[in-house]
Amino acid sequence: MSKQQIKVAVGETNPDALDRGKPRLLHTPHEQYRKKIDRGKPCLLHTPYEQYRKKIDTGKPHLLHTPHEQYRKKLVMVALLFLAVFGAAEETLTLEAARGLGLANSRSLAQFNLTLQSNLLDEKAQTYTMLPSLSLGASASITLWNQEGIQLPRIEEHFSGGANFGISQKLYDGGKYPVLKAINAITTDITRKEARSEYFAVLDAVDTAYYGVLEASAAYNAAEAALETAVLSLSFAELRFESGMIRSGEYLQALAEKEAKEASRNQARGAVALSILKLRNLTGLKEIPALEGVDFAAYEELLRRLGDLSPEAFDGVYRALWNEAAVHNPSIIKAGLLSQRAEESVVLAQKDYLPTVSASLSTGLNYTVQNGLEPAAGRLSLSGSIPLDFWVIGNKVAQQKLAWERAALDYRNAEAALALDLQAALLDAMAQAGSVRSSYKALEYAQKHFEYIMELYRLSQNSLQSLSDAASLLSTNQNQLIKAQYGFLRNLATLRSLGSFETDGALHALLLGPAGP
Repeated sequence: MSKQQIKVAVGETNPDALDRGKPRLLHTPHEQYRKKIDRGKPCLLHTPYEQYRKKIDTGKPHLLHTPHEQYRKKLVMVALLFLAVFGAAEETLTLEAARGLGLANSRSLAQFNLTLQSNLLDEKAQTYTMLPSLSLGASASITLWNQEGIQLPRIEEHFSGGANFGISQKLYDGGKYPVLKAINAITTDITRKEARSEYFAVLDAVDTAYYGVLEASAAYNAAEAALETAVLSLSFAELRFESGMIRSGEYLQALAEKEAKEASRNQARGAVALSILKLRNLTGLKEIPALEGVDFAAYEELLRRLGDLSPEAFDGVYRALWNEAAVHNPSIIKAGLLSQRAEESVVLAQKDYLPTVSASLSTGLNYTVQNGLEPAAGRLSLSGSIPLDFWVIGNKVAQQKLAWERAALDYRNAEAALALDLQAALLDAMAQAGSVRSSYKALEYAQKHFEYIMELYRLSQNSLQSLSDAASLLSTNQNQLIKAQYGFLRNLATLRSLGSFETDGALHALLLGPAGP
C-alpha cells in the first residue's frame, strides 16, 4: 500500500466565512398523523412509499425483484464503468460506487429477495384455494376366485374397470378468504419494509467503512507529519549535543519523542489497513483503489446552520425530520403493518363462528365384460358444517385480541424509539458541527503557535520541551478536527437512514430549509 493511496487531505472549513444568522424554522406539526395516533387505533397510519412501491408493483428490475447474482453483476459493471470513465490519473472509488457495490454484495438483501418471492407465491396459493378443484381417476379389477375359494374359470370374463371425473367448489368458507388474502398481502408488505430497512442498514455500513478509511488515512497523514517534526527536532538536538550546547538528557528526550511518534505512525498505518479490510468485505472488492476525498468546504453552510441552531430552530428542524420519518421510515411502517395484520387475525378468528358450504359434481365411465362400456351416474352433492365448540373459538378470538393489543403497544414503542433516535442524531450532528468549527480554529492557532516555537527552537531561544508541547498540541488539534469532521458525516448518514431519504441532497435541503410556525 503506497503512501499516495492512503494520503487524504484533511478538509478545511473557514468559520470566518460562515454567517451566524439564524433563519426561522417553520413549525408544521403532522396534525392528521397525530390525531390518528391519539385515537389509539392500531392500524397503518402512513401513506405508502410511492416511488418505491411503484417500482415493486410494476415489476421493474430493482433490489427486491432482480436475482442477487444478476443484480450484483449489473452493479459491478456500472461501478467499473464509472471508475473507467470518471477516474483520474489513478482509479478512485467514489462513495456512490462503494454504496452500489455494497448493495450488490449484501447477502442479507438477497435473502429478503427470496423471502419476498416466497410471499408472492403464498398470495397466489391463497387465491387458488377459491378456484374449483378438478380430479380425474381410473380403476381396474379382476375376480380370481369366488367366496368358497374356488378359482374361477375364464377369469378374463370377470374383469371390470372405470374412469371418473369430479369437480368440487367451495361455495362459502365463512368469509375467511378475503381476510386471509389481506393478511398475506400485509405479510408481503412487511417483508418489503424489512428489506427497505436492511437497504439503509447496508448504506450505513458502507458509509461508515468508507469514512473510516478516509478518517484513518487522515490520521495516518497527521501521524506522519508528527513523525517528520520529531525527526527534524532530533536532527537539531544531535547537532547541539555534538557541539555541547545541550546535555545528554535533552538529546535522549528528542530520541524518545522520535521513537514514540514512529510507534504512533505505525499504529495509524495498522488502523488504515483494518479500515480498508472492512470496506473490502462490504464491497466485495479484492483491492480497494484510492478513495475520493471529501470536500468539507461544500458543508460550510450546513455546518453553520447546525452549529448555530437555537432551541426554537431545533424544534422546527426536528418536526420536519419527524414528518419525513413518520411517513417513510420502514421500521415504523412495519410496526403499523404488524398491527394491521393482528387486527385482521382477530377478524379471521371470529369467522370460525360461521358455517362453511361446499358443492361437488362427479361422473365417469364403467366397463365390464358382460355389459361393455357404459356411463356412470352423475352425482351432485352439497355439504355444510356448523361449528358447535364455541368455547374453543372464543378462546382463540381472545388470544388474537391480546396479540392485537400487543402489536398496538409495539407500534407506540416504535414511534417513541424513532422519536428518540431522531432527536439524539440531530443533537449529535449539532454537537459535531460546532466541534468542527471550533476545532478548525483551534488547529489554526496551534499551527501558528507551533511555527513560532519551532523558529525559536531553531534559533536556540527555546527548549526542546517547549517544542514537544507545541507539536503535541498541534497533533491533538489535528486529530480532533479529523474526528469531528467524519463524525459529522456519520451523523448525517444516520439522519438519512432514519428519515429514509432517497439522496443525501434531500436531507441537506431539509436541514438547510427555512422552518417556522
